[in-house]
Amino acid sequence: MIQAAMIGITGVFLALQIKHTKPEFAIYLSIATSIFLLFLAVQKLEVVVESVKLIQSSISVQTSYIQVLLKIIGITYISEFAADICRDAGYSTIASQIGVFSKLSILAVSMPIVSALLETIHGFLAG
Repeated sequence: MIQAAMIGITGVFLALQIKHTKPEFAIYLSIATSIFLLFLAVQKLEVVVESVKLIQSSISVQTSYIQVLLKIIGITYISEFAADICRDAGYSTIASQIGVFSKLSILAVSMPIVSALLETIHGFLAG
């Protein structure tokens, strides 16, 4: 975490120095710093995926549920990353639309789990 924080703070300080003379380069520097931090986060995400697989092997959880969970994590991270870059560049409307699209994507991906949950509840109520 300290490494990511230092990279982020360094990127911000450099972007602030460049912003007054070449604002377009400050945005590029911000995006480059964000992409570098994205690669650091992907390494941590691999640990999360391995932990989820270990949990799945120890308890009886359907693979499709784990896949949906991982997709939701991916959608969330990618949409936040893209929206933050848009906000940083001054395009908050586009960032908001990315947020709306990501929420709808998460809802669409999770519908099989919601359906299974509703069927289970229906089975309890009918039985």
